[in-house]
Amino acid sequence: MFTGIIEEVGKLKNFDGGRIEVNCEKVLSDVSIGDSIDVNGICLTVTNFGKDFFTADVMPETVRRTSLGEVAAGGALNLERAMKVDDRFGGHIVSGHIDDVGKILTIRIEGNAVFIDVAAPSNILRQIAEKGSVALDGISLTVVDATSEKFCVSMIPHTLSVTNFKFKHVGSLVNIETDILAKYIDRLLHFKQTPSELTREILAQNGF
Repeated sequence: MFTGIIEEVGKLKNFDGGRIEVNCEKVLSDVSIGDSIDVNGICLTVTNFGKDFFTADVMPETVRRTSLGEVAAGGALNLERAMKVDDRFGGHIVSGHIDDVGKILTIRIEGNAVFIDVAAPSNILRQIAEKGSVALDGISLTVVDATSEKFCVSMIPHTLSVTNFKFKHVGSLVNIETDILAKYIDRLLHFKQTPSELTREILAQNGF
C-alpha cells in the first residue's frame, strides 16, 4: 500500500520485458529482499539490490496494462516505498495496481498551477470524479474536472519539480490508478445489471 507521495525520481537502467533494474538512492536506505516499491505507480517486489540499484520481476500482464514498456533506458521513474502504519498519510490510498494508460492532451499554466488534461478509456473515466483522487504514474492528485472523454488534474510547482512530470509533454503516456472506492462502487453498479442508482437491495445482494 502506498500514499502517492513520491520520494525519489530514479532512472531506468535496464528492462528486458521480464526484469527491471532501477538506479536510485533514497528508497534503498532500508530496503530488503521482498519489499514493495512503487515504480511509476506499479507495485513491484524487490528481488535484488545494491548500493545504487534494485531489481524486480515484471509480469506480462503488468507490461500490457502499463506504460512501462515505453520508458527508454535512462528514463525517469517515480519511486515510493510501501507506507508504514505509523507514518503521516499525505496522499490517498494507492494500491500500485494500474487500471489503464492515459495520454496527456494539454498542459497549461495558470498562476502557480500546472493543469494537465488526460485522455482515458470510458471505463476508467466513469471511476473518476471532480475533486476526487487519482494516481498518475504513482502521484496522488486531485481531479479538477472530468468529462466523458478526458479528465483534468493540477500540480503545484513542488510536485512538478520532484516527480517525472517535469519531463512530460503533450502525447506522453501516464499510468492511471483510480480511487479504490470508485472501483468497488463501479463493480457493484455494473455487475450483471446496470441499475440507475445504488439501493439497499443491490448492496444486500452483493454481501453488504
